[in-house]
Amino acid sequence: MRQILLTALIAFVAAIAGVLIGRALIPPRPAPSAELHTLLHHHLDLDAAQQAKLDELEAGFATRRAALEAELRADNEKLAAAIEAEHGNGPQVTASVDRSHRAMGELQKATLSHIFAMRQILRPDQAARFDAAVTHALTADAR
Repeated sequence: MRQILLTALIAFVAAIAGVLIGRALIPPRPAPSAELHTLLHHHLDLDAAQQAKLDELEAGFATRRAALEAELRADNEKLAAAIEAEHGNGPQVTASVDRSHRAMGELQKATLSHIFAMRQILRPDQAARFDAAVTHALTADAR
């Protein structure tokens, strides 16, 4: 019995060590949205007017996104309450899911509007690189 416990302990420690070493040697891939942000701010050589407009667009979107994310959190709380009340897929749960889907859709539409607004401030050469980055961000999970 003692030998089995010792073997299990060694296997556990080895697994943890493997995870830690893997994390140290293989950095995580940046999120596609972070890649898009990096491209916009560091690789497209925006002029001062473009940068000012981008800052304005991002500030406005941050406010809109925060409001929509707050709405999603509230919808999740309502969904949790409906699940607790019905313990099944009843009418309250269904209505809560529908509300949540509407809010998710609004967030996606607002994000796309923001992306198109950012694209409008770019020169054609910048827009081509931006378009490629957007396509990559949208298809990254498929790869």
